[in-house]
Amino acid sequence: MPTAYIFPGQGAQFVGMARDLTETYDSARAIVDRASTLLGFDIDAVMYGDGLGPDEAAARLRRTDNTQPALFVHSMAAWSVLRERGVTPDCTAGHSLGEYSALVAAGAISFEDGMMAVRRRGELMADANRVEAGTMLAVIGLDDDAVNAVCDRVERETDGVVRPANYNSPGQVVISGSLAAIDAAAALATEAGARKVVPLDVGGAFHSPLMAYAAEGLSEALNRLELRKPMCPVVLNVTAEPTTDPEMIRALLLEQLVSPVRWTQSVVAMHEQGIDRFVEVGPGKILSGLVKRILDRNTATEQAGTVDDLERLYAADWPTG
Repeated sequence: MPTAYIFPGQGAQFVGMARDLTETYDSARAIVDRASTLLGFDIDAVMYGDGLGPDEAAARLRRTDNTQPALFVHSMAAWSVLRERGVTPDCTAGHSLGEYSALVAAGAISFEDGMMAVRRRGELMADANRVEAGTMLAVIGLDDDAVNAVCDRVERETDGVVRPANYNSPGQVVISGSLAAIDAAAALATEAGARKVVPLDVGGAFHSPLMAYAAEGLSEALNRLELRKPMCPVVLNVTAEPTTDPEMIRALLLEQLVSPVRWTQSVVAMHEQGIDRFVEVGPGKILSGLVKRILDRNTATEQAGTVDDLERLYAADWPTG
């Protein structure tokens, strides 16, 4: 069964993430140890909340410069187990940060290079919010065109910035921008018939022009990144199209910082290429839920983020392709 392995981004993290993997699988423990060596601090302490109470641990993990390495490491720890069991993807994709995990899984970049790029990305995105504060808002119940129109109107009528940031599924679009512009867009979206507008607890206006500062800094890191031709197509956020071109990947990783994540379109593109099974590698099942909303609730989806997930995945005797 043609299978895409998909990797989550920010919002999927939780205190205690990956602990069961590292306590069960030597390969997962080795990934976390390698990451800590590369980062120069114990990433597992950040993931597990060591030394802090529940609220403090969650707040530390929510910091963009911590969240991004933690998510990457969790996904890579789970991927190490799948790789040991002979998994080879037919296609990979990741949501925002998850695109780096997808590229490692496809063999386009090494774990080490991916780890350092993700760390730098998280630092720069946190810094960008200090340079120019912004936030994000989920708009539920309006179609893409209606959300686009709301953003366009706010930008025409104010001096603020607000753009679509994540096309997550039909009727669920996240917008991103400056604080006052987001407030104005929330009011307009409600007037336009949105069922709900939900402020997101994030560290900046991701995937908007307010990330230009981060893009400047990340350019240098990405220029040093050794990129190889991936073993399978990777569907990229910016274009929602599959590619195996290393230089296109490099350019679009940078553009991704200031451009929307076209997840709805990416899932449709993978399905049109013959993918009919999606395995989410990392914490939670956010992307699996989005896939079902985009395609059909009966679409074959699985999670591969915990020990129970991995054992269930193989107990079901699914093909590993």
